[in-house]
Amino acid sequence: MPTLLVLDDDRDVRALVEGVGSALGFHTILQSDGPLPLAALAEIRPDAVLVDFSGADVASVIEQIRAADARCAIVLMTTHATVETAIEAIREGALDYLTKPLEIERLREVLTTVRKQVERRETFMRIDADVAKQFEFYGMVGRSPAMQELFDAIRRLAPHLRTVLVTGETGTGKELVGRALHRLGPRRDRRLVTLNCAAVVETLFESELFGHVRGAFTGAAETKVGLFEHADRGTIFLDEVGELPLSLQPKLLRAVELGDVQRVGSLDTRRVDVCVIAATNRDLPSDVADGRFRSDLYYRLGILELYLAPLRDRREDIPYLAAVFIRECADRLKRPIGGITAAAERLLQTAAWPGNIRQLRHVIERACLMTDGRVLTERELSAAMGAGTSVASRRVAIVSRSAVPRSESTRLSSAQRDQIARVLAQVGGNKTAAAHQLGISRRSLYRRIDRLKIA
Repeated sequence: MPTLLVLDDDRDVRALVEGVGSALGFHTILQSDGPLPLAALAEIRPDAVLVDFSGADVASVIEQIRAADARCAIVLMTTHATVETAIEAIREGALDYLTKPLEIERLREVLTTVRKQVERRETFMRIDADVAKQFEFYGMVGRSPAMQELFDAIRRLAPHLRTVLVTGETGTGKELVGRALHRLGPRRDRRLVTLNCAAVVETLFESELFGHVRGAFTGAAETKVGLFEHADRGTIFLDEVGELPLSLQPKLLRAVELGDVQRVGSLDTRRVDVCVIAATNRDLPSDVADGRFRSDLYYRLGILELYLAPLRDRREDIPYLAAVFIRECADRLKRPIGGITAAAERLLQTAAWPGNIRQLRHVIERACLMTDGRVLTERELSAAMGAGTSVASRRVAIVSRSAVPRSESTRLSSAQRDQIARVLAQVGGNKTAAAHQLGISRRSLYRRIDRLKIA
């Protein structure tokens, strides 16, 4: 049942809305309004909210509800109605507007509209990929204030940067920030060279960054140009710079500050002109305090710092990111996956996402590979999230279903059985209608009924 949250001090209004809402199939939660309970909104995650905003600013009320739950349908109520406030309410994003005292027929009409919108959202995703693409910026997607501020900072600063430090947790998209800075800067027509400092053997760091001459060490059969020279007049992106060995940090500081590089085994110093973008998920100030990272290098790299917020702090971006990832997977797999159910979207919105956007992308990819329907359901996403906890279960996303571990296979089969049985019950056993609703062929439905032993 869709959830309707009613925020009003008037007991009679709450009772009236509860009666009409229950008759239309809503699970109604009643609260007095008072200060807008943002924590309750975020916890309950209602499909719709009716709120009395008498004496409050329309835009402020809607903004607070949107901040707590971006997908919620909003209906405003007030005793003092004017044409201007009605127009403002709709313009700010409210679905509709009710005047007190409430008329039963008008209330029923509005709640019926809300119910239809919720039903459409149950079938298809609230945000489609075309809408989400409007908020894409050089591979990054974000409508949240934090991301919009970041995009604006990249636009303004990219033409003037020589060094920048990009910080944020793993999986937030730091390399995409580096690529955007390069593409918007004056060196866009030159090379962008990337080095993951966490993936280089410590003894080879100096050679990788600055090169070496023939015979400089055992195995140095040929002279090699380092990445700084290779990136001359362009940009070098040093990912996970916090993993750089302490012994090499003074040489990196000299290269960043003066543009001087010296190949291993050579007495000559070479001059390069490189924009340095460094990224890390480490707390570099703490590393400086502990002596693991040089303070002078940190201050030189961090003249300008761009911070990427974790996904849990900008949950309003999740529907947009999911829409883009689903479209990408559907196109790549050549499958008609058109969206996501509302229950599945709520699951995405409430997940912890310790791996941030990278983890969200992988979950969507696994779910798209698992589904045989036209939409992703809560069960498929739950299975995809569970599949990310072990190497064995991750294989479900890249190999046949026969490779799924027995416990995981049983869970997936049970989920499919429940879904098919539920749809068959809804359509009175009509297998043609059930196949259409599930987005599969009638023959495929018969095979699954037989394989899953559905009565």
